[in-house]
Amino acid sequence: MPIAATNDFVVKFANINGSGSASANELFARSILRMGVPVASRNIFPSNIQGLPTWYEVRVSGDGWLGRRGGVDLMVAMNPQTWDKDIGEIEPGGYLLYDSTKPLTTQKTREDITLLGVPLTTLSNSLEGTIPRERQLLRNVIYLGALSSLLGFETSVVEVLIKEQFPGKDKLIKLNMKAIELGHDYAEKNLKGLCKLKVVRSDKVGNRIFIGGNDAAGLGCVYGGATVCAWYPITPSTSLAEAFTAHCKAYRVDPQTKENKFAIVQAEDEIAAIGMVIGANWNGARAFTATSGPGISLMQEFFGLAYYAEIPAVVFDIQRGGPSTGMPTRTQQSDLLLAAYASHGDTKHVLIFPQDPKESFEFAAQAFDLAERLQTPVFVMMDLDIGMNDWLVDPLQWDDSRAYDRGKVMTAEELDAGKLFARYLDVDGDAIPYRTLPGTHPTKGTYFTRGSSHNAYAVYSESGKDYTDVMQRLLRKFETAKSLVPAPVIRAAKEETRWGVIYFGSTSVAMDEALDSLEKQGLHLDACRVRAFPFADAVTDFIAAHDQVFVVEQNRDAQLLKLIVNECAIDPARFISILHYDGAPVTARFIISAIAERMTVVRKEAAE
Repeated sequence: MPIAATNDFVVKFANINGSGSASANELFARSILRMGVPVASRNIFPSNIQGLPTWYEVRVSGDGWLGRRGGVDLMVAMNPQTWDKDIGEIEPGGYLLYDSTKPLTTQKTREDITLLGVPLTTLSNSLEGTIPRERQLLRNVIYLGALSSLLGFETSVVEVLIKEQFPGKDKLIKLNMKAIELGHDYAEKNLKGLCKLKVVRSDKVGNRIFIGGNDAAGLGCVYGGATVCAWYPITPSTSLAEAFTAHCKAYRVDPQTKENKFAIVQAEDEIAAIGMVIGANWNGARAFTATSGPGISLMQEFFGLAYYAEIPAVVFDIQRGGPSTGMPTRTQQSDLLLAAYASHGDTKHVLIFPQDPKESFEFAAQAFDLAERLQTPVFVMMDLDIGMNDWLVDPLQWDDSRAYDRGKVMTAEELDAGKLFARYLDVDGDAIPYRTLPGTHPTKGTYFTRGSSHNAYAVYSESGKDYTDVMQRLLRKFETAKSLVPAPVIRAAKEETRWGVIYFGSTSVAMDEALDSLEKQGLHLDACRVRAFPFADAVTDFIAAHDQVFVVEQNRDAQLLKLIVNECAIDPARFISILHYDGAPVTARFIISAIAERMTVVRKEAAE
């Protein structure tokens, strides 16, 4: 039986990188949004420039689920190289849209799917006054027109989007609309009634926006007071630095003098980039870098300097598949241990875990307050799924009355008043010392910034006691951080349960759907979304309140679980790992299957 669904299905586009399909596929997602129906899109692309397979997956979800569901209901197959794989992903009863200019002779098909042939090449060749490259690009627009007929979304919505995409380019607008018309009319005449998937106008999108995490984080840096960015290009973090540049040009240029109120440096490598960031922060600026796992590896020694010399710094780690070059255009959550203990010797760094672009904006701004308050590096642990995909989120908000937390910075007036200054002395009991900024006072408040062993007065010392005093204070400062970092989000099940689940970051959207589905199956779990390291006491309390706790994460080695066991001294036997690390975002179906299977086995054993 053909799948029949309204506002609840998955469409996947299989294309070739460099074929110009990206804009058409994005037009499809945005057209559904404009009809008030929530969508979740995922771009799956290769790390080379041109020629390899690329996919774009759009989940249409009237219920508002924003994680990947798993499975494909309608495949638009435009790449002969991946034909068999693409056909295999279609759910029984699903649909296949393909270019029927040439008959299917050698390609494999399936009897349990509906074929939707559209002669895309023939139709594109019929567009007068076009060159071959234009016709190749317009094939993608023609299948968008066919989909508008098959699924029932409005071509008028597509027209508005095309006009927004090509403002003032009437010839290009007319050509694209002609391509839409060709695809729509062909499907109306030849395929009407074959597809039972439908889009019906709704009001479930509301005032939400469609934005990527790197763009949102770049804007968060501007709102968070950052004026310096030093970076080296690396997928998938490059667009964060580029977004910051664009936002600075919009908001950090003096309207009268046209003078830039920011400094953005593309360094010669990652090592130079983090060195510049640390230098700028030491000098009183708010500075950051954006990188990924390989960059974090290269920056290790400088992280140790910032930790030990107690210099603020903000680092965005947009995680990708590793190790080594790994899968540079695939997503993972596999840098936790690398970042948490970055550098040689005994170090512990603050990590914060946004779940989507909205929190990426909020946590980006908060990271600068945390870094200066704690005088230490702060890592914003995003990933490719958040950073490079557009997400449907509530509008970004900012409190204009919010003041930046610069931490304990001693002023010239305080120094003149005789206030004691000792750079690494804990005078308030929170293990955070006072600092001065260069130029604060002509004669007072100076000190030598040291990466070598020192005492509380920043004086070089090889005394074992001086060294251990500083290192113990740094541990106490890490304890202080627990009360400052974003608190975990605890969600209680509708029924009392001894089962719990812990998760973080981009896993959250799939986890929300999984919890809802499991609950409908009578499988109840309390949930804890971890939003920062060090872990708040609420995390250990949550674990203690449950007999068994699932830990869901997107890496091979259960890095979050290991971090919890290591830092909270909890018996590993209390935990059950749910691990997903194939480079694609985890699906709700994967989580539901893994948790339900385990809970069912335990229930059966208990009954016996």
